[in-house]
Amino acid sequence: MTRRRGILALLVGVLALALAACSGLPTSGKVNYGLSTSDAPDSDDVSFLLPDRPQPGATPEQIVEGFIRAGSGPGARARWDRAREFLTPEFAGVWDPGAGVTVDEFEDRVYTQPEDGLVALTLSAVGTVDDNGTYERVEIPERQLPFELEQVDGEWRIRAAPDGVVLDRAEFPRVFHNYSLMYFDPSWQFLVPDARWFPTTDAPSQIADRLVNGTPSAWLAESVKSAVPEGVAMVAAVRQQGDAYDIDLSASALSADSATLDRIYTQLQASLATAGVSDVELTVQSAPIAAEPVAVRSTRIPGAPLVLTEDGFGFLTGEALEPIQGLSQIVEQLSPAAVQVGADRAAAAARLTGGEAVRLLDDGRYQVLDTREGLVDPTIDPFGTVWSVPREQPAAVRVFLAGDTAPLDVADAFAGATVVHAMSVSRDGARVAAVVTAGGRTALWVAGVVRDPDQVPIRLGAPVQLSLIDGRARGLAWLDDLSVGVLSGDAEGSTVLEQVVGGTSSTQSAAAGMVEIAGGTTLSSVRLRGEDGTLSVKRGTTWQPTASGVLLLATQQGTPE
Repeated sequence: MTRRRGILALLVGVLALALAACSGLPTSGKVNYGLSTSDAPDSDDVSFLLPDRPQPGATPEQIVEGFIRAGSGPGARARWDRAREFLTPEFAGVWDPGAGVTVDEFEDRVYTQPEDGLVALTLSAVGTVDDNGTYERVEIPERQLPFELEQVDGEWRIRAAPDGVVLDRAEFPRVFHNYSLMYFDPSWQFLVPDARWFPTTDAPSQIADRLVNGTPSAWLAESVKSAVPEGVAMVAAVRQQGDAYDIDLSASALSADSATLDRIYTQLQASLATAGVSDVELTVQSAPIAAEPVAVRSTRIPGAPLVLTEDGFGFLTGEALEPIQGLSQIVEQLSPAAVQVGADRAAAAARLTGGEAVRLLDDGRYQVLDTREGLVDPTIDPFGTVWSVPREQPAAVRVFLAGDTAPLDVADAFAGATVVHAMSVSRDGARVAAVVTAGGRTALWVAGVVRDPDQVPIRLGAPVQLSLIDGRARGLAWLDDLSVGVLSGDAEGSTVLEQVVGGTSSTQSAAAGMVEIAGGTTLSSVRLRGEDGTLSVKRGTTWQPTASGVLLLATQQGTPE
Protein backbone atom coordinates (compact mmCIF):
# COMPACT_ATOMS: atom_id res chain seq x y z
CA MET A 1 0.00 0.00 0.00
CA THR A 2 1.63 3.28 -1.10
CA ARG A 3 0.99 6.93 -0.46
CA ARG A 4 1.68 9.93 -2.64
CA ARG A 5 3.93 12.40 -1.01
CA GLY A 6 4.67 15.89 -2.28
CA ILE A 7 5.70 19.29 -1.12
CA LEU A 8 2.19 20.06 0.12
CA ALA A 9 2.12 16.88 2.19
CA LEU A 10 5.51 17.78 3.67
CA LEU A 11 4.26 21.22 4.68
CA VAL A 12 1.14 19.69 6.21
CA GLY A 13 3.31 17.24 8.14
CA VAL A 14 5.52 20.02 9.52
CA LEU A 15 2.45 21.96 10.58
CA ALA A 16 0.94 18.85 12.19
CA LEU A 17 4.11 18.24 14.18
CA ALA A 18 4.15 21.81 15.38
CA LEU A 19 0.52 21.64 16.46
CA ALA A 20 1.09 18.25 18.12
CA ALA A 21 3.90 19.76 20.19
CA CYS A 22 1.51 22.44 21.43
CA SER A 23 -1.39 20.09 22.09
CA GLY A 24 0.87 17.72 24.05
CA LEU A 25 1.32 20.13 26.96
CA PRO A 26 -0.01 18.83 30.27
CA THR A 27 -3.49 19.78 31.40
CA SER A 28 -3.66 17.49 34.43
CA GLY A 29 -1.53 15.34 36.72
CA LYS A 30 1.15 16.15 39.25
CA VAL A 31 2.57 19.69 39.34
CA ASN A 32 6.37 19.84 39.04
CA TYR A 33 7.93 22.93 40.58
CA GLY A 34 11.26 24.61 39.97
CA LEU A 35 11.27 24.97 36.16
CA SER A 36 12.09 28.34 34.70
CA THR A 37 11.69 29.24 31.02
CA SER A 38 15.34 28.42 30.43
CA ASP A 39 14.75 24.95 31.87
CA ALA A 40 12.21 24.02 29.20
CA PRO A 41 13.41 21.11 27.06
CA ASP A 42 13.99 21.36 23.35
CA SER A 43 10.84 21.19 21.25
CA ASP A 44 11.52 17.65 20.12
CA ASP A 45 11.93 16.50 23.72
CA VAL A 46 8.60 17.74 25.08
CA SER A 47 6.98 15.26 27.45
CA PHE A 48 3.86 15.77 29.52
CA LEU A 49 6.00 15.46 32.68
CA LEU A 50 8.95 17.81 33.19
CA PRO A 51 11.04 16.71 36.19
CA ASP A 52 13.32 19.12 38.03
CA ARG A 53 17.00 19.47 37.21
CA PRO A 54 19.64 18.87 39.91
CA GLN A 55 19.68 21.78 42.36
CA PRO A 56 22.96 23.46 43.40
CA GLY A 57 24.23 22.24 46.74
CA ALA A 58 21.96 19.19 46.82
CA THR A 59 22.92 16.38 49.19
CA PRO A 60 23.59 12.84 47.95
CA GLU A 61 20.11 11.75 49.11
CA GLN A 62 18.50 14.67 47.29
CA ILE A 63 20.40 13.85 44.10
CA VAL A 64 19.26 10.22 44.21
CA GLU A 65 15.69 11.27 45.00
CA GLY A 66 15.74 13.74 42.09
CA PHE A 67 17.15 11.06 39.79
CA ILE A 68 14.33 8.69 40.71
CA ARG A 69 11.73 11.43 40.13
CA ALA A 70 13.29 12.15 36.74
CA GLY A 71 12.22 8.67 35.65
CA SER A 72 8.83 10.24 34.92
CA GLY A 73 10.26 12.27 32.01
CA PRO A 74 11.49 10.02 29.19
CA GLY A 75 11.50 12.78 26.55
CA ALA A 76 10.33 12.54 22.95
CA ARG A 77 12.72 9.72 22.01
CA ALA A 78 12.76 8.00 25.42
CA ARG A 79 16.38 8.95 26.15
CA TRP A 80 15.69 10.16 29.71
CA ASP A 81 18.03 13.11 29.18
CA ARG A 82 16.81 14.89 32.30
CA ALA A 83 17.64 11.87 34.47
CA ARG A 84 21.14 11.74 32.96
CA GLU A 85 21.84 15.23 34.38
CA PHE A 86 22.03 13.58 37.82
CA LEU A 87 24.84 11.27 36.64
CA THR A 88 28.56 11.77 36.15
CA PRO A 89 29.46 12.38 32.49
CA GLU A 90 31.09 8.95 32.27
CA PHE A 91 28.15 7.08 33.79
CA ALA A 92 25.58 9.08 31.80
CA GLY A 93 26.97 7.49 28.67
CA VAL A 94 26.52 3.90 29.86
CA TRP A 95 23.39 3.99 32.05
CA ASP A 96 20.54 2.16 30.27
CA PRO A 97 17.06 3.43 31.20
CA GLY A 98 15.51 1.04 28.68
CA ALA A 99 16.60 -1.98 30.72
CA GLY A 100 13.29 -2.00 32.55
CA VAL A 101 10.93 -0.40 35.04
CA THR A 102 10.29 -1.08 38.71
CA VAL A 103 6.74 -0.08 39.66
CA ASP A 104 6.44 0.67 43.36
CA GLU A 105 4.40 2.29 46.12
CA PHE A 106 5.55 5.91 46.44
CA GLU A 107 4.75 6.21 50.14
CA ASP A 108 6.95 3.20 50.99
CA ARG A 109 10.19 4.67 49.62
CA VAL A 110 12.97 5.10 52.17
CA TYR A 111 16.31 6.76 51.35
CA THR A 112 19.28 6.08 53.62
CA GLN A 113 22.93 7.12 53.48
CA PRO A 114 25.06 4.45 55.17
CA GLU A 115 28.27 6.38 54.47
CA ASP A 116 29.61 9.26 52.40
CA GLY A 117 29.00 8.77 48.69
CA LEU A 118 26.61 5.84 49.17
CA VAL A 119 22.79 6.02 49.15
CA ALA A 120 20.33 3.12 49.35
CA LEU A 121 16.69 3.25 48.25
CA THR A 122 14.40 0.69 49.87
CA LEU A 123 11.06 0.29 48.12
CA SER A 124 7.99 -1.93 47.85
CA ALA A 125 7.67 -3.15 44.26
CA VAL A 126 4.30 -4.17 42.81
CA GLY A 127 5.47 -5.00 39.29
CA THR A 128 8.32 -4.87 36.80
CA VAL A 129 8.67 -4.25 33.08
CA ASP A 130 11.63 -5.86 31.32
CA ASP A 131 13.57 -4.55 28.32
CA ASN A 132 11.04 -6.15 25.96
CA GLY A 133 8.14 -4.28 27.56
CA THR A 134 6.76 -7.34 29.33
CA TYR A 135 4.98 -6.59 32.61
CA GLU A 136 5.19 -9.02 35.53
CA ARG A 137 3.70 -8.78 38.99
CA VAL A 138 6.13 -9.04 41.90
CA GLU A 139 5.95 -11.86 44.44
CA ILE A 140 8.51 -10.44 46.92
CA PRO A 141 7.92 -6.67 47.08
CA GLU A 142 10.80 -5.33 49.20
CA ARG A 143 13.88 -4.35 47.22
CA GLN A 144 16.96 -2.23 47.86
CA LEU A 145 18.68 -0.25 45.10
CA PRO A 146 22.30 0.93 45.72
CA PHE A 147 23.74 4.21 44.41
CA GLU A 148 27.34 5.44 44.44
CA LEU A 149 28.08 9.16 44.16
CA GLU A 150 31.09 11.43 43.73
CA GLN A 151 31.79 15.14 43.47
CA VAL A 152 31.83 16.71 40.00
CA ASP A 153 32.79 20.41 39.98
CA GLY A 154 31.71 20.65 43.61
CA GLU A 155 28.31 18.95 43.13
CA TRP A 156 27.27 15.40 43.96
CA ARG A 157 26.53 13.19 40.95
CA ILE A 158 25.74 9.47 40.64
CA ARG A 159 28.59 7.35 39.30
CA ALA A 160 26.90 3.92 39.65
CA ALA A 161 23.24 2.88 39.79
CA PRO A 162 21.02 0.04 38.57
CA ASP A 163 19.89 0.28 34.96
CA GLY A 164 16.22 1.07 34.35
CA VAL A 165 13.86 3.53 36.00
CA VAL A 166 11.55 3.52 39.03
CA LEU A 167 7.96 4.76 38.76
CA ASP A 168 5.30 4.73 41.42
CA ARG A 169 2.02 2.92 40.82
CA ALA A 170 0.10 6.13 40.02
CA GLU A 171 2.81 7.55 37.74
CA PHE A 172 3.50 4.39 35.75
CA PRO A 173 0.39 4.43 33.50
CA ARG A 174 1.01 8.10 32.67
CA VAL A 175 4.54 7.47 31.43
CA PHE A 176 4.10 3.95 30.01
CA HIS A 177 1.04 2.72 28.16
CA ASN A 178 -0.14 -0.78 27.34
CA TYR A 179 0.20 -1.63 23.64
CA SER A 180 -0.30 -4.90 21.77
CA LEU A 181 2.12 -6.73 19.54
CA MET A 182 -0.17 -8.67 17.22
CA TYR A 183 0.75 -12.21 16.20
CA PHE A 184 -1.18 -14.78 14.21
CA ASP A 185 -2.62 -17.89 15.77
CA PRO A 186 -1.25 -21.15 14.26
CA SER A 187 -4.14 -21.34 11.78
CA TRP A 188 -3.38 -17.83 10.45
CA GLN A 189 -7.03 -16.88 11.02
CA PHE A 190 -6.82 -14.72 14.16
CA LEU A 191 -4.63 -11.96 15.47
CA VAL A 192 -3.52 -12.61 19.05
CA PRO A 193 -2.41 -9.65 21.22
CA ASP A 194 0.79 -9.82 23.26
CA ALA A 195 0.67 -6.95 25.77
CA ARG A 196 3.76 -4.75 26.09
CA TRP A 197 4.44 -1.52 27.98
CA PHE A 198 6.41 1.26 26.28
CA PRO A 199 6.99 4.98 26.94
CA THR A 200 4.19 6.95 25.34
CA THR A 201 6.73 9.32 23.78
CA ASP A 202 8.37 6.61 21.66
CA ALA A 203 5.72 3.90 21.36
CA PRO A 204 5.41 3.39 17.55
CA SER A 205 9.11 2.81 16.95
CA GLN A 206 9.38 0.46 19.94
CA ILE A 207 6.29 -1.49 18.88
CA ALA A 208 7.62 -1.97 15.34
CA ASP A 209 11.10 -2.88 16.59
CA ARG A 210 9.89 -5.52 19.07
CA LEU A 211 7.45 -7.03 16.56
CA VAL A 212 9.92 -7.34 13.67
CA ASN A 213 13.20 -7.79 15.54
CA GLY A 214 11.94 -9.49 18.70
CA THR A 215 9.95 -12.54 19.72
CA PRO A 216 6.61 -13.19 21.47
CA SER A 217 6.51 -13.31 25.25
CA ALA A 218 7.98 -16.61 26.49
CA TRP A 219 4.69 -18.01 27.83
CA LEU A 220 2.96 -17.35 24.47
CA ALA A 221 5.77 -18.19 22.05
CA GLU A 222 4.63 -21.74 21.16
CA SER A 223 1.00 -20.67 20.72
CA VAL A 224 1.37 -17.95 18.07
CA LYS A 225 3.15 -17.34 14.78
CA SER A 226 4.90 -14.33 13.27
CA ALA A 227 5.00 -13.83 9.51
CA VAL A 228 8.42 -12.15 9.71
CA PRO A 229 10.96 -14.56 8.15
CA GLU A 230 14.32 -15.21 9.72
CA GLY A 231 16.82 -12.65 8.45
CA VAL A 232 14.30 -9.84 7.93
CA ALA A 233 14.85 -6.93 10.31
CA MET A 234 13.46 -3.47 10.91
CA VAL A 235 15.97 -0.77 10.03
CA ALA A 236 13.92 2.28 11.06
CA ALA A 237 10.43 3.52 11.85
CA VAL A 238 10.04 6.89 10.14
CA ARG A 239 7.15 9.16 10.99
CA GLN A 240 5.47 10.80 8.02
CA GLN A 241 2.64 13.33 7.97
CA GLY A 242 0.08 13.05 10.74
CA ASP A 243 0.01 9.65 12.40
CA ALA A 244 1.49 7.73 9.45
CA TYR A 245 4.67 5.67 9.66
CA ASP A 246 7.04 4.08 7.18
CA ILE A 247 8.56 0.84 8.48
CA ASP A 248 11.86 0.39 6.68
CA LEU A 249 12.88 -3.27 6.44
CA SER A 250 16.18 -4.87 5.54
CA ALA A 251 16.83 -5.78 1.90
CA SER A 252 16.10 -9.46 2.64
CA ALA A 253 12.40 -8.55 2.77
CA LEU A 254 12.47 -8.27 -1.03
CA SER A 255 12.89 -12.06 -1.18
CA ALA A 256 9.62 -12.69 0.69
CA ASP A 257 6.55 -13.69 -1.32
CA SER A 258 3.47 -11.47 -1.47
CA ALA A 259 1.50 -13.58 1.04
CA THR A 260 4.29 -13.19 3.63
CA LEU A 261 4.57 -9.45 3.05
CA ASP A 262 0.82 -9.07 3.39
CA ARG A 263 0.89 -10.89 6.73
CA ILE A 264 3.83 -8.80 7.98
CA TYR A 265 1.92 -5.68 6.97
CA THR A 266 -1.20 -6.94 8.76
CA GLN A 267 0.72 -7.57 11.98
CA LEU A 268 2.39 -4.16 11.87
CA GLN A 269 -0.78 -2.30 10.96
CA ALA A 270 -2.78 -3.89 13.79
CA SER A 271 0.05 -3.48 16.32
CA LEU A 272 0.71 0.16 15.50
CA ALA A 273 -3.00 0.95 15.55
CA THR A 274 -2.89 0.37 19.33
CA ALA A 275 -0.58 3.43 19.48
CA GLY A 276 -2.88 5.56 17.32
CA VAL A 277 -0.97 5.11 14.05
CA SER A 278 -3.44 5.62 11.19
CA ASP A 279 -1.40 4.53 8.17
CA VAL A 280 1.55 2.18 7.68
CA GLU A 281 3.76 1.63 4.67
CA LEU A 282 6.50 -0.96 4.25
CA THR A 283 9.72 0.22 2.62
CA VAL A 284 13.19 -1.09 1.80
CA GLN A 285 15.87 1.61 1.65
CA SER A 286 13.00 4.13 1.73
CA ALA A 287 11.41 2.68 -1.43
CA PRO A 288 7.80 1.45 -0.92
CA ILE A 289 7.05 -2.24 -1.35
CA ALA A 290 3.55 -3.49 -2.13
CA ALA A 291 1.59 -5.06 0.73
CA GLU A 292 -2.09 -5.28 1.63
CA PRO A 293 -3.82 -6.34 4.86
CA VAL A 294 -5.16 -9.88 4.95
CA ALA A 295 -8.60 -10.78 6.24
CA VAL A 296 -8.69 -12.08 9.81
CA ARG A 297 -11.55 -13.43 11.89
CA SER A 298 -13.15 -11.03 14.33
CA THR A 299 -13.56 -11.92 17.99
CA ARG A 300 -16.14 -9.24 18.75
CA ILE A 301 -19.42 -10.34 20.25
CA PRO A 302 -22.89 -8.75 20.08
CA GLY A 303 -23.71 -6.01 22.54
CA ALA A 304 -26.88 -7.69 23.76
CA PRO A 305 -26.53 -10.20 26.63
CA LEU A 306 -27.27 -13.86 25.92
CA VAL A 307 -29.64 -15.16 28.59
CA LEU A 308 -32.15 -17.83 29.55
CA THR A 309 -35.45 -16.60 31.01
CA GLU A 310 -38.90 -18.09 31.40
CA ASP A 311 -39.60 -16.79 27.89
CA GLY A 312 -36.70 -18.66 26.32
CA PHE A 313 -33.00 -18.45 25.42
CA GLY A 314 -31.58 -15.70 23.24
CA PHE A 315 -30.19 -12.18 22.99
CA LEU A 316 -32.00 -9.81 25.31
CA THR A 317 -32.83 -6.43 23.78
CA GLY A 318 -35.14 -4.42 25.96
CA GLU A 319 -37.88 -6.87 26.83
CA ALA A 320 -37.54 -8.89 23.61
CA LEU A 321 -35.55 -12.11 23.15
CA GLU A 322 -33.89 -12.89 19.83
CA PRO A 323 -33.40 -16.69 19.70
CA ILE A 324 -30.49 -18.58 18.15
CA GLN A 325 -31.84 -20.95 15.55
CA GLY A 326 -31.56 -24.53 16.81
CA LEU A 327 -29.52 -23.82 19.93
CA SER A 328 -32.26 -21.92 21.73
CA GLN A 329 -34.60 -24.90 21.59
CA ILE A 330 -32.11 -27.36 23.12
CA VAL A 331 -31.07 -24.87 25.84
CA GLU A 332 -34.71 -24.31 26.75
CA GLN A 333 -35.30 -28.07 26.81
CA LEU A 334 -32.31 -28.92 29.04
CA SER A 335 -32.11 -25.77 31.25
CA PRO A 336 -28.36 -26.33 31.83
CA ALA A 337 -26.36 -24.83 34.68
CA ALA A 338 -23.88 -23.10 32.33
CA VAL A 339 -23.62 -22.39 28.58
CA GLN A 340 -20.87 -21.03 26.34
CA VAL A 341 -21.86 -20.53 22.70
CA GLY A 342 -19.29 -21.06 19.94
CA ALA A 343 -18.41 -18.30 17.49
CA ASP A 344 -20.35 -19.85 14.61
CA ARG A 345 -23.38 -20.55 16.87
CA ALA A 346 -23.58 -24.06 15.43
CA ALA A 347 -22.56 -25.56 18.78
CA ALA A 348 -22.21 -24.70 22.43
CA ALA A 349 -20.51 -26.18 25.48
CA ALA A 350 -22.78 -26.69 28.49
CA ARG A 351 -22.81 -28.20 31.95
CA LEU A 352 -26.06 -29.88 32.90
CA THR A 353 -27.58 -29.59 36.36
CA GLY A 354 -26.44 -33.20 36.94
CA GLY A 355 -22.82 -32.15 36.36
CA GLU A 356 -22.20 -33.65 32.89
CA ALA A 357 -20.34 -31.65 30.22
CA VAL A 358 -22.22 -31.74 26.90
CA ARG A 359 -22.07 -30.31 23.41
CA LEU A 360 -25.28 -28.64 22.24
CA LEU A 361 -25.93 -28.67 18.50
CA ASP A 362 -27.99 -26.34 16.33
CA ASP A 363 -30.04 -29.26 14.99
CA GLY A 364 -31.63 -29.67 18.41
CA ARG A 365 -29.44 -32.58 19.55
CA TYR A 366 -26.85 -32.78 22.31
CA GLN A 367 -23.87 -35.05 22.94
CA VAL A 368 -22.74 -36.12 26.41
CA LEU A 369 -18.97 -35.69 26.46
CA ASP A 370 -17.67 -35.91 30.04
CA THR A 371 -19.28 -37.55 33.06
CA ARG A 372 -16.42 -37.29 35.55
CA GLU A 373 -17.28 -36.02 39.02
CA GLY A 374 -17.03 -32.35 39.93
CA LEU A 375 -16.56 -30.82 36.48
CA VAL A 376 -16.19 -27.05 36.15
CA ASP A 377 -18.08 -25.22 33.40
CA PRO A 378 -16.81 -26.43 30.00
CA THR A 379 -15.48 -24.05 27.36
CA ILE A 380 -15.50 -24.18 23.54
CA ASP A 381 -12.73 -22.89 21.26
CA PRO A 382 -13.08 -21.37 17.75
CA PHE A 383 -12.51 -24.76 16.12
CA GLY A 384 -15.52 -26.30 17.87
CA THR A 385 -13.41 -28.22 20.40
CA VAL A 386 -14.98 -28.52 23.86
CA TRP A 387 -12.67 -28.40 26.90
CA SER A 388 -13.48 -30.01 30.26
CA VAL A 389 -11.70 -30.55 33.59
CA PRO A 390 -12.70 -31.80 37.07
CA ARG A 391 -12.37 -29.29 39.89
CA GLU A 392 -10.16 -31.56 42.00
CA GLN A 393 -7.96 -32.73 39.11
CA PRO A 394 -6.48 -29.62 37.42
CA ALA A 395 -4.04 -31.66 35.34
CA ALA A 396 -6.81 -33.84 33.87
CA VAL A 397 -7.89 -31.48 31.09
CA ARG A 398 -9.64 -33.24 28.22
CA VAL A 399 -10.80 -31.95 24.85
CA PHE A 400 -13.49 -33.23 22.51
CA LEU A 401 -13.03 -32.32 18.86
CA ALA A 402 -15.90 -30.98 16.78
CA GLY A 403 -18.22 -33.79 15.74
CA ASP A 404 -16.48 -36.31 18.01
CA THR A 405 -17.19 -37.57 21.52
CA ALA A 406 -13.85 -39.32 22.08
CA PRO A 407 -11.73 -37.61 24.77
CA LEU A 408 -8.18 -36.45 24.14
CA ASP A 409 -5.87 -35.57 27.04
CA VAL A 410 -4.11 -32.20 27.11
CA ALA A 411 -0.62 -32.55 28.57
CA ASP A 412 1.09 -30.25 31.09
CA ALA A 413 -2.15 -28.64 32.25
CA PHE A 414 -1.90 -26.25 35.25
CA ALA A 415 1.23 -27.80 36.75
CA GLY A 416 1.39 -27.22 40.51
CA ALA A 417 -2.31 -26.48 40.96
CA THR A 418 -4.37 -28.57 43.39
CA VAL A 419 -7.82 -27.19 42.49
CA VAL A 420 -9.21 -25.54 39.38
CA HIS A 421 -12.26 -23.38 40.05
CA ALA A 422 -12.96 -22.13 36.51
CA MET A 423 -11.45 -22.37 33.02
CA SER A 424 -12.06 -20.53 29.74
CA VAL A 425 -10.33 -20.56 26.35
CA SER A 426 -9.79 -17.17 24.69
CA ARG A 427 -11.89 -16.32 21.65
CA ASP A 428 -8.84 -16.74 19.38
CA GLY A 429 -8.10 -20.19 20.83
CA ALA A 430 -4.46 -19.40 21.57
CA ARG A 431 -4.73 -18.93 25.34
CA VAL A 432 -6.57 -20.43 28.28
CA ALA A 433 -7.34 -18.63 31.54
CA ALA A 434 -8.11 -20.44 34.78
CA VAL A 435 -8.73 -19.68 38.44
CA VAL A 436 -6.73 -22.23 40.42
CA THR A 437 -5.53 -22.93 43.93
CA ALA A 438 -1.81 -23.62 44.25
CA GLY A 439 0.31 -23.50 47.37
CA GLY A 440 -2.74 -22.64 49.43
CA ARG A 441 -3.48 -19.48 47.43
CA THR A 442 -6.18 -18.92 44.82
CA ALA A 443 -4.99 -17.08 41.73
CA LEU A 444 -5.78 -16.25 38.12
CA TRP A 445 -3.45 -18.04 35.70
CA VAL A 446 -3.06 -17.87 31.93
CA ALA A 447 -1.25 -20.30 29.65
CA GLY A 448 -0.63 -20.67 25.94
CA VAL A 449 -2.40 -23.44 24.01
CA VAL A 450 0.00 -25.59 21.96
CA ARG A 451 -1.67 -27.26 18.97
CA ASP A 452 -0.66 -29.77 16.34
CA PRO A 453 -0.85 -28.95 12.59
CA ASP A 454 -4.54 -29.94 12.58
CA GLN A 455 -5.28 -27.40 15.37
CA VAL A 456 -5.79 -30.15 17.95
CA PRO A 457 -4.73 -28.97 21.43
CA ILE A 458 -1.91 -31.21 22.64
CA ARG A 459 -0.57 -29.40 25.70
CA LEU A 460 -0.50 -26.15 27.65
CA GLY A 461 2.53 -23.93 28.00
CA ALA A 462 3.96 -22.91 31.36
CA PRO A 463 1.30 -20.89 33.21
CA VAL A 464 1.75 -17.28 34.27
CA GLN A 465 0.16 -16.05 37.48
CA LEU A 466 -1.67 -12.78 36.91
CA SER A 467 -3.43 -11.94 40.18
CA LEU A 468 -4.41 -13.39 43.53
CA ILE A 469 -8.14 -13.90 44.13
CA ASP A 470 -9.83 -13.03 47.42
CA GLY A 471 -12.96 -14.90 48.43
CA ARG A 472 -14.71 -17.75 46.65
CA ALA A 473 -14.33 -17.71 42.86
CA ARG A 474 -17.79 -17.68 41.28
CA GLY A 475 -17.11 -17.06 37.58
CA LEU A 476 -14.50 -16.39 34.90
CA ALA A 477 -14.89 -14.80 31.46
CA TRP A 478 -12.78 -13.24 28.75
CA LEU A 479 -13.98 -9.63 28.62
CA ASP A 480 -12.20 -8.87 25.34
CA ASP A 481 -9.07 -10.08 23.52
CA LEU A 482 -6.73 -8.84 26.22
CA SER A 483 -8.69 -8.81 29.50
CA VAL A 484 -10.12 -11.45 31.80
CA GLY A 485 -12.81 -10.91 34.42
CA VAL A 486 -13.09 -12.94 37.63
CA LEU A 487 -16.17 -12.80 39.85
CA SER A 488 -15.61 -13.72 43.48
CA GLY A 489 -17.36 -13.14 46.75
CA ASP A 490 -19.41 -14.40 49.65
CA ALA A 491 -22.49 -13.43 51.66
CA GLU A 492 -20.87 -10.09 52.54
CA GLY A 493 -20.41 -8.90 48.96
CA SER A 494 -19.00 -9.58 45.50
CA THR A 495 -15.80 -8.43 43.82
CA VAL A 496 -15.02 -8.20 40.11
CA LEU A 497 -11.37 -8.37 39.07
CA GLU A 498 -10.54 -6.99 35.63
CA GLN A 499 -7.09 -8.25 34.66
CA VAL A 500 -5.13 -7.25 31.57
CA VAL A 501 -3.19 -10.30 30.40
CA GLY A 502 0.36 -9.02 30.61
CA GLY A 503 -0.58 -5.89 32.51
CA THR A 504 -2.20 -4.32 35.50
CA SER A 505 -5.51 -5.12 37.19
CA SER A 506 -8.36 -3.34 38.92
CA THR A 507 -11.09 -4.49 41.27
CA GLN A 508 -14.61 -3.26 41.82
CA SER A 509 -17.20 -4.12 44.44
CA ALA A 510 -20.65 -5.40 43.54
CA ALA A 511 -23.69 -6.50 45.49
CA ALA A 512 -23.65 -9.79 47.38
CA GLY A 513 -25.09 -12.81 45.65
CA MET A 514 -23.58 -12.35 42.17
CA VAL A 515 -23.05 -15.77 40.57
CA GLU A 516 -22.20 -15.32 36.86
CA ILE A 517 -20.08 -12.95 34.75
CA ALA A 518 -19.97 -12.34 30.98
CA GLY A 519 -18.09 -9.95 28.73
CA GLY A 520 -19.64 -7.51 26.29
CA THR A 521 -18.46 -5.45 23.34
CA THR A 522 -16.20 -3.37 25.61
CA LEU A 523 -14.84 -3.47 29.16
CA SER A 524 -17.60 -1.03 30.11
CA SER A 525 -20.33 -3.54 29.20
CA VAL A 526 -19.36 -6.38 31.57
CA ARG A 527 -22.47 -8.08 32.96
CA LEU A 528 -23.25 -9.91 36.18
CA ARG A 529 -26.18 -12.13 37.14
CA GLY A 530 -27.34 -12.33 40.71
CA GLU A 531 -28.77 -15.47 42.26
CA ASP A 532 -32.11 -13.61 42.46
CA GLY A 533 -32.16 -13.36 38.63
CA THR A 534 -31.15 -9.69 38.42
CA LEU A 535 -28.94 -8.80 35.45
CA SER A 536 -26.57 -5.88 36.08
CA VAL A 537 -24.26 -4.02 33.68
CA LYS A 538 -21.20 -1.95 34.51
CA ARG A 539 -21.79 1.77 34.16
CA GLY A 540 -18.69 3.74 35.11
CA THR A 541 -17.83 2.66 38.64
CA THR A 542 -21.23 1.21 39.55
CA TRP A 543 -23.40 -1.72 38.59
CA GLN A 544 -26.88 -0.90 37.32
CA PRO A 545 -29.72 -3.48 37.16
CA THR A 546 -31.03 -3.81 33.60
CA ALA A 547 -33.29 -6.89 33.75
CA SER A 548 -34.85 -9.38 36.12
CA GLY A 549 -35.94 -12.98 35.89
CA VAL A 550 -32.70 -14.14 34.27
CA LEU A 551 -32.14 -17.82 34.93
CA LEU A 552 -28.75 -18.10 33.20
CA LEU A 553 -26.18 -15.69 31.75
CA ALA A 554 -24.32 -17.35 28.88
CA THR A 555 -20.90 -16.41 27.53
CA GLN A 556 -20.05 -16.07 23.85
CA GLN A 557 -16.94 -16.89 21.85
CA GLY A 558 -17.50 -14.59 18.87
CA THR A 559 -19.85 -13.82 16.01
CA PRO A 560 -20.55 -15.88 12.86
CA GLU A 561 -18.46 -14.79 9.87
